[in-house]
Amino acid sequence: MKKTQKTNKEKESNTKTQTKESEIFASCSFSSLGLHSTLSEQLQERLGFEAPTLVQAQAIPVILSGRHVLVNAETGSGKTIAYLAPIIHYLQGYNPRIERSHGTFALVLVPTRELCLQVYEILQKLLHRFHWIVPGYVMGGENRNKEKARLRKGISILIATPGRLLDHLKNTSSFVHTNLRWIIFDEADRILELGFGKDIEEILDLLGSRANESVEMGKSSEFKRQNLLLSATLNEKVNHLSKISLENPVMIGLDNMKMQPDSSVNQTGSLGSDVDEDLDYSIKSVNSSSGDYRLPAQLVQRFVKVPCGSRLAVLLSILKHLFEREASQKVVVFFSTCDAVDFHYMLLSEFQWSPYSQFEEELKQMFLKCKTFRLHGNMKQEDRRTTFSAFKTEKSALLVSTDVAARGLDFPKVRCIIQYDSPGEASEYVHRVGRTARLGERGESLLFLQPIEVDYLQDLEKHGVSLTEYPLLKIIDSFPLHSQMHRVKKFVSLESHPWVVSLQRELESYISAEPKIKKQAKDAFCSWVRAYTAHRGDLKQIFMVKKLHLGHVAKCFALREQPSLVGKTFQNQSKKRKRDMKQKQKGLFKKRKVASKT
Repeated sequence: MKKTQKTNKEKESNTKTQTKESEIFASCSFSSLGLHSTLSEQLQERLGFEAPTLVQAQAIPVILSGRHVLVNAETGSGKTIAYLAPIIHYLQGYNPRIERSHGTFALVLVPTRELCLQVYEILQKLLHRFHWIVPGYVMGGENRNKEKARLRKGISILIATPGRLLDHLKNTSSFVHTNLRWIIFDEADRILELGFGKDIEEILDLLGSRANESVEMGKSSEFKRQNLLLSATLNEKVNHLSKISLENPVMIGLDNMKMQPDSSVNQTGSLGSDVDEDLDYSIKSVNSSSGDYRLPAQLVQRFVKVPCGSRLAVLLSILKHLFEREASQKVVVFFSTCDAVDFHYMLLSEFQWSPYSQFEEELKQMFLKCKTFRLHGNMKQEDRRTTFSAFKTEKSALLVSTDVAARGLDFPKVRCIIQYDSPGEASEYVHRVGRTARLGERGESLLFLQPIEVDYLQDLEKHGVSLTEYPLLKIIDSFPLHSQMHRVKKFVSLESHPWVVSLQRELESYISAEPKIKKQAKDAFCSWVRAYTAHRGDLKQIFMVKKLHLGHVAKCFALREQPSLVGKTFQNQSKKRKRDMKQKQKGLFKKRKVASKT
């Protein structure tokens, strides 16, 4: 009890400190931070920034000073502007003006294609009055030859995903980067989580931008190379990247480690000495039980405890409640697999029912009256881009997605984040909820947990993330069943609630009558079980497949079949694939024997 009181007091004091700091920085302007007046006007006119955010006010003067910087700040805090604005400030001031033939001056590395497009769009708006500075991007899924042509003409500020950038560095001889001055790692933790660590090291080697090499490069070139690393969470991999890419960095956003441009950091020492100790200290402070993840103070975080067999009916009920409560809003629901996204997208887009009577087919209407979009890594690049743009511009819409939408993406006016499938690592929870409550706006997040998974809340609490329980029964009781309000005793269980039972029955009838969506439900069931077994480390003790009732798991995909039936279909397919492989191998072996005899 004492420990909880202490934690609450610490949170209150941290919130008060953040509020005071925000108030102090709100009184300053972009011009007072040292940015060009025209650029400051662009930030206000085209991007709507009346004043710098806290992280912008802290980072921009340091970046303008030419120092290497490590920024650790909550998602939605304006980090993109914090690094783009100083770069544009310097490039617009070059005399004579820079030209396309001079090649690339700044390189921004991002983890996903969607984030690549988002940064590019922001950059275009900022460069409206600086037409001679050319923005561009290269990323997987795009036409490589067209990218090659754009690089040949010249791109002043290039945004790139690591794999495609490495490809061009190795194979596009017309890619001019001799004037490269800035390298920025945006969402560095996610870049490394996606397995780009070796690619990044190779990129740094090809560009001569490792910490010890960049000093030598700086001596021989007109301008000193400056590297920036931005991350919402810190871990050993990010620590390693900062050591090999940053030289005597200024650290911004780290508790007890905030340093101003004039701070006395060891400026002559090597990364192997004082700075290593500083970085190690900062990582430990964030990963320790006392080190909290940074989340917006205006974010309302809740969890809902739902038995496995009722999960689907409860999800639809909560979504219905959200959109009926406030028609003009956006909601994002996160799932663990691409198949689960496809299934729920089809269901939510097409499911109809009659609120008046089970037998009045002609009165059936859409259960959810909102536009629904989907986003996952197996979609075609053009479809992903269309979804990304459309969801951004809609005033009221639902997006079902995998974690491809969890990092860095700024969807305006997202009111609620629902984590239907648990994120696993606590850091991923932080990034998912970071899609709402951005830049001071209010937002809500809701985490679905089965009764067997509630220990996950303790794992989140280790990082200072505490959730309150969602008033589910109150919401469920508010729905009229066939136009009549039902009176339910307080002690009734969720599974036997008339609304949940009725909705589950309707969902199962709908799925069994539609072969296409039924097949999608079976695929989603199989991939969900596989994903559930993939939890790592201590989380394996919380998310245990052995504790699952697979019959109830089938119900949360509205399948009437026993899980063994669904499982057999999956097993038979895999057995058939193995048999076909063996037959092919036997056939090859026989051919080789015949060939050797002849």
